[in-house]
Amino acid sequence: QVQLVESGGGLVQAGGSLRLSCATSGSIFGIRTMAWFRQAPGKQRELVAGLSGSGDTNYADSVKGRFTISRDNAQNTVYLQMNTLNAEDTAVYYCYAVLKDGSLRYRDFWGQGTQVTVSS
Repeated sequence: QVQLVESGGGLVQAGGSLRLSCATSGSIFGIRTMAWFRQAPGKQRELVAGLSGSGDTNYADSVKGRFTISRDNAQNTVYLQMNTLNAEDTAVYYCYAVLKDGSLRYRDFWGQGTQVTVSS
């Protein structure tokens, strides 16, 4: 059974950096996309950054130039490097992926979330 496990969240001062990791487990036969979403208190979950299977990336306007999404293909792990963090980046960050699992069909998967808190 495929699972996504995030790590790397925590408390950081404004202007600081964090790197989130999302490791996959289980048998994966294909990757269509991997992405990071976030949800702040009282707000809807929003896309932060996405990475297609072909390597194309897209970012929310609010994080362009500050965040970078990348993937270790050998480990099927996706990262989110977050620089110049500010209080508005405080949220629970979720890893999301569209993967082909043992059913040989592409399915949506979500991680459990990791808290990022930026103190001003």
